[in-house]
Amino acid sequence: MAEQIVPVTVSVRGLCRNFDAHVAVREIDLELKRGEVLGFLGPNGAGKTTIMRMLTGNLAPTAGSIEICGIDLLDKPRDAKARIGYLPETPPLYRELTVREYLHFAGRLHRINSPSIDSAVDKVIQRCGLNDSAKRLISSLSKGYQQRIGIAQAIIHNPDVIILDEPTVGLDPNQIREIRTLIRELGSEHSVILSTHILPEVESICDRVQIVHEGRVVFCGSVDGLKLKGTSLEEVFTRFTMNPKISESFSSL
Repeated sequence: MAEQIVPVTVSVRGLCRNFDAHVAVREIDLELKRGEVLGFLGPNGAGKTTIMRMLTGNLAPTAGSIEICGIDLLDKPRDAKARIGYLPETPPLYRELTVREYLHFAGRLHRINSPSIDSAVDKVIQRCGLNDSAKRLISSLSKGYQQRIGIAQAIIHNPDVIILDEPTVGLDPNQIREIRTLIRELGSEHSVILSTHILPEVESICDRVQIVHEGRVVFCGSVDGLKLKGTSLEEVFTRFTMNPKISESFSSL
């Protein structure tokens, strides 16, 4: 029986970004397949946010290519962006709207047609555990629920790729656990890129991890590979952000 081929949803080659004389991102390569959750780690100022902005089409690269489901993001931005769902660190919420009103608005922004929008809203409300809050004003909800709404707007159009930037920052332990469970569930059907600085979050959610330091990828490997070697992600992170030269002992992970 032939092995099933898992489609590549994100392909990045030689991605660079300069700000005048400052080189913020240098020769980034990245590949992601459907059903994978990739953890994106790096210290403050490493270039993570710049990379996220380029991957979502909000910032043009100085050099390199980005393909989303085989569509060139630079050549066909509208088509490529339609395959992406994005949750920035601060969710783009309108607090004076109810949850349902806001998700209708988000659906229209994603060009979901009128006959389908009600069912799309119902689906993400159910998926993100917002049933009891659907008629409430966003301003009346906790930060944990507002983060759920942010994820709901990112997935309302059923994107192939979901990009989440620090989705659990500022949440309490129960809220963090609930959001992590939701991300794991999303990762079974979509491709997810999770940008975070919380190492246990990557260990509990992600299949693979890339560590960025000074605009470069200094480590790329599987979370299970680290566990098999008896190596903690904290050890790897410290090693490569303090001394970003990749050693032979980690090169095969």
